[in-house]
Amino acid sequence: MKKWSSALLPLSILLVLVVLTAWLRYVTEFPEVRNDGRNRHDPDYIISGVQGRKLDSSGNLLYTLSADEIRHYPDDDTTDLLKPTLIYLDPKQPPVTIRSGHGQATSQAQRIELWDQVEIYRAANANEGQLVATMSELTVLTEEERAFTKSRVLITQTNSWVQGVGMQVNNQLRTYLLESDVTGQIESHFSRKKAQR
Repeated sequence: MKKWSSALLPLSILLVLVVLTAWLRYVTEFPEVRNDGRNRHDPDYIISGVQGRKLDSSGNLLYTLSADEIRHYPDDDTTDLLKPTLIYLDPKQPPVTIRSGHGQATSQAQRIELWDQVEIYRAANANEGQLVATMSELTVLTEEERAFTKSRVLITQTNSWVQGVGMQVNNQLRTYLLESDVTGQIESHFSRKKAQR
């Protein structure tokens, strides 16, 4: 009995040392928590009344992007936009203006998510009247001059209107493709001439 009790003390000390060693290894393997604010979603700058311009390789102005206020977030490199306005400019075509109440742009503004009373406005030209498309949200791929939405859309042009759910826009081709539940009323060229007499 005496031999067993005398061996118990060294075994207990050894067991405590093993447990402490395992605990120290576990604690030191945790990633270091940084307290420099990089994990917070706080803006690193806020600017009012901003306008940016995109030029092609020849120096021609492709589009402008303006907002009443921008807030940049360094943790995910996004920018919140208050009342953003995107205007595509083409010397051969009337300008196309896209505006909304709010938006968020990725780095370099290659993708912009718009919401809160989104409107696409294409000015009239000699052949077509002005076009206005309204929706609740829109994703714009600025470099590709394309946009899309899954929300309900209403498009009006002169005395014609069409509405549907979901839309694909290609600004280079000047096309607006509604995806489903499409209804509308199109004024024919003949009835317009008759009304003008």
